[in-house]
Amino acid sequence: MIALFSAVIPVGCIVLIGFVTGKTLTLDRPTLSRLSLYVLFPVLIIDKLYRTTLSPANMAGIGAGFLLTYVLLCVLAWAIARSLNFPSPTRKSLIATTALPNVGNMGLSVILFALGEEGLERAIVYLIAWNLVVLTTAPALIKGGGFLSALKFTLKLPLFWAIVLGLLLYGFDVGLPDSVDAGLNLLAQATIPIALLLLGIEISDSRFELNVYEIGASLLRLLGGAAVAYGVGLLLGLGDLDLQVLIIQSAMPTAISAFLMVSEFGGDRVRTVRVVVVSTLLSFLTLPLVLWGVGNL
Repeated sequence: MIALFSAVIPVGCIVLIGFVTGKTLTLDRPTLSRLSLYVLFPVLIIDKLYRTTLSPANMAGIGAGFLLTYVLLCVLAWAIARSLNFPSPTRKSLIATTALPNVGNMGLSVILFALGEEGLERAIVYLIAWNLVVLTTAPALIKGGGFLSALKFTLKLPLFWAIVLGLLLYGFDVGLPDSVDAGLNLLAQATIPIALLLLGIEISDSRFELNVYEIGASLLRLLGGAAVAYGVGLLLGLGDLDLQVLIIQSAMPTAISAFLMVSEFGGDRVRTVRVVVVSTLLSFLTLPLVLWGVGNL
């Protein structure tokens, strides 16, 4: 519970500030959303890839586990939405909220407290894989329009080229000048707080309703993600600690990125915000169960 409070309370405080800001100031929300997607998140990707000390071998097992888990969750959410005849905006939102866990500020904190430094190192591998795969494919998946259209759209995203640049810096072990290094890191640190503020601003303009959809979509993210990751980990034959990290990271609540993606590329913004909030609150109940479960593997 200490890990959960340490991870969630700072997040809640920033969201609350965003909520108050949204109630008291008139802001250009689309511009703020684009600032996050087109500037801050690309900088965050470059910064993380530039600074990682993990070898390619370290990244292989958990990276493959994440990729397979992500694909299966996208397919599962799509199948559920189609079977329930959800309209296109709701279907896109369900895919986004199911496939995009908060593996950064919340996931890393919980794993550090639960599994220590060795677990944290593996959690960073998962986070890098998340950046590499999700932030290049999710916009295209949500936007739609077929494979060629999705490919062209993805190649136009600053996120894609940020990954290319980050991999080049990592692969060639490039050392940036101190001033550039410090500036890059400073700007990257602004990404999560601004995204949280945007979430709070959006909540301030939304009527909060707790119904079957929000609960069901939240449980699909929290427990469905853990269950799928467990099966994938067994299929890939991951070691105990690798399997534990894969499951815990996949059991995190919906990421703020899901809201940002839906806001920019299409989907039900209101329901997406509600699922982000509800899944975060429900994680106080589900994450202890997941942590207990992985402790008994």
